[in-house]
Formats: sequence, C-alpha cells, structure tokens
Amino acid sequence: MAEKRGGLGRGLSALMDEVAPAAERTTLPLADIIANPRQPRRHFDPAAMDELIASVRERGVLQPILVRPVGPRRYEIVAGERRWRAAAAAALHDLPVVIRDLDEAAAFEIALVENIQRADLNPIEEADGFRRLMDDFGHTQENLARIVGKARSHVANLVRLLELPPAVRDMVADGRLTPGHGKVLAGTDDPVALADHIVAHGLSVRQIELMRRGRGRVGKGKARPAASEPDADVAALEARLAEALGMPVTLVVTDPPAGTIGVSFSTLDQLDLLIRLLEARHVTLRPDVGRL
Repeated sequence: MAEKRGGLGRGLSALMDEVAPAAERTTLPLADIIANPRQPRRHFDPAAMDELIASVRERGVLQPILVRPVGPRRYEIVAGERRWRAAAAAALHDLPVVIRDLDEAAAFEIALVENIQRADLNPIEEADGFRRLMDDFGHTQENLARIVGKARSHVANLVRLLELPPAVRDMVADGRLTPGHGKVLAGTDDPVALADHIVAHGLSVRQIELMRRGRGRVGKGKARPAASEPDADVAALEARLAEALGMPVTLVVTDPPAGTIGVSFSTLDQLDLLIRLLEARHVTLRPDVGRL
C-alpha cells in the first residue's frame, strides 16, 4: 500500500482524486452520518466550535463534508467533522456531502492530511496520526513526508514525541510546551521533572539545550533554578571567588560536582592580571569552600 501511494504529496484535492476519482455530491440527513472512530483529532476547541456553530446557524454549511459509505443509509465522515458537529448543534436536518468509495487506509490518510493542512491538529494528535499510518498501513516516514508535503525530519521529530510520558505529552498537546521542548525532553532521564521546571520558569528551548550541553545530560531532579533564583551555596562560592580574583564571577553548577566558572573583566589590565594569577597558580580555596 505504501508503494501505491508513494508519489502523493500534491495536496488534499490531488490525494482524493488519486485514491478515489469517482465522487457524488449531494445532501444527506444528519441521522445517516456517523463520526469516524479513527479521527486523528481528539480535541475540538470549544471557543472555535461556538464560532462555527453561530456561522452555521446564520449561513448554513457552505462547504460539503467528505463521507464514505459503510452500510445501508450509513455514511462515515472522512473530512469535515467540525462542520458536522456544528450542523447538529445548530439543529440542521440535512448536510451537503461529497460521497467517495474509500477503503479504511485511504479514508484515514485523507482525514490526516485534511486536518494537517487546516492546522487543526495539535502536535501529539499529528504524531499519533503518523504513527498509526506507519503501524497500521505500512507507510514509511519518507512516504508520509511526501503525502503531507513536509520534511522527513518534521515527521521523525513529531513521532519521537510519542516516546514522552503521558504527562509531558499532555503539556505539548495543550501548548504549555512546544514540540521543540518535547524533542529535547525525549532524550532526558526524567522528562516529567524537567518539563515541570520548564513550565514553572518559562524556559526556552535554547536555554534547555544550553543546559544539556553544559552537563552532557539532564539527570533526574538535576534542573537548577533560573539565574534570578541562585542557590545559596553557589552564591557564596561566587562571592569567595570574586573576592580572591578581584573580578565578577559567575558559577554554574550543572551536575555536582561538575560545572563552569565565568570571570568577567572590563579592561586588558584585568585580563592580564587574571592570566598571571592562573599561571602562578596561587588562586586557592580552602578545601571546604568547594563543597556543595
């Protein structure tokens, strides 16, 4: 099946024409139309739905939904479930439809592409759709990238989000974390703890990447407070080092006892002094000073 649809990627209309060129446009009673249990989208924004319902009450459903026959006087939605829900809420009796004879794989494929092109899926829903197309219908990441018109890396990065714990996936789904955050978190020892820290402190993806580079990995419970909330022991060490060097010092402890030291200088004379101090090796601390 993957080979059959491997050349797709020209958009939703081209996809529908290739998998099922014959179509019938008509109207159907709402009672004859059922939801798609494989619908890629799980969340329907209440505010957006209220706006759509108001529009449908005033103007009706202007764009037909796509359905496929699944039994006598029974049609399953392939694309357009929001319009169907809005029509039901607006107490309409009939709905304009396009009927296409689609198999299950083609129907899900079209539903996924339609939602992605309309930007209706959150990242986790999109990732789950990709995973189901790969697991249930034999698609490859390259094939899916062509179908949805996006880079293979986009597909790979989204699918990787499914490796995250459910609590972190929920944060990505509702927008508290970005897919970029999720990508970084997927490679950590305790993504839930770090995700909570990111949300609490409003950390960017770049800040998390720098944190990981500084420590090689982000371990369980090792996320340090933001710079505005320095650890008391770290602050004491910074003060001692600054006093010994006569220059401002920034100490970042990434994973005790590892970390980095930054020394700020404002003149070439200060830089020269720092070099001479280091070369002379007489900048020393008592053994107890370096303990955290």
